[in-house]
Amino acid sequence: MSRVLDRLFQKRALRHWRMVAQQSDDTELPTLRQQRAQARELRSQLDRLIHAADGRLALPAIGSSFFPKPHGTDWSWRPGLWRGPLPVPGVSWAPNRTSLGDEVTLFHDCIQSELTLRQCRNLREADLAPYGLRMDVLQFEGSFLSLVVDFPPEGAEGLSRGHLIRVDTEITSEKPIEIFARLNIRHGPNTEQIVRELPLGDEDVMVEFDLAYSRLNEKRIEKIWLDLIFEAPDFNQVVIRDLTLCRVRRAVL
Repeated sequence: MSRVLDRLFQKRALRHWRMVAQQSDDTELPTLRQQRAQARELRSQLDRLIHAADGRLALPAIGSSFFPKPHGTDWSWRPGLWRGPLPVPGVSWAPNRTSLGDEVTLFHDCIQSELTLRQCRNLREADLAPYGLRMDVLQFEGSFLSLVVDFPPEGAEGLSRGHLIRVDTEITSEKPIEIFARLNIRHGPNTEQIVRELPLGDEDVMVEFDLAYSRLNEKRIEKIWLDLIFEAPDFNQVVIRDLTLCRVRRAVL
């Protein structure tokens, strides 16, 4: 009932101001002066609403899993960190094995951590992911730094050596940094590992892991995870604006 009344009031207000505008050429000046003040006050609030709405509606929708997928994709996924807000959005002086959400974990061997992780809202018009991950590194005295993304169980169901695992990501940094992506598949007592280097200086990056050349035991797959390994990360800020994964059937040769 309230929605019906709101629509009636809106139509009545619109009719009123349409009539006032149509009669403005003949309205007496004292009345016109009063109407102008009312119209300016109304316009101020409408402009405020339009500005806020334009800003919010231009952002990627929270929870969005949309991203382009290649032909032949039979499974795709954007981890939760890039889809929606986390209960704890950030960690300062992050120790080893710091988790952000259920799927992303930071690993390093620094005795004294000078690393900060924070989830951030993506604001660019070109962004598809609602959120990103910002990593600030001051002095780094460790020998390794990596972010581990655990695949959900669905990513392993039906996986075979006839698949490609494709990773698309958008990464920006204050200064150039070498980043490697390593796919890990645990099958029985063994773990298959495939490493790819991300092109240096490119913001939009795609790498593929071809399982045809692996020694994967398809019947014993237990767990899959992805390592993003950062070389010489000190005194840098890295922002991972998006991270998506696809499983694609390999073309039959």
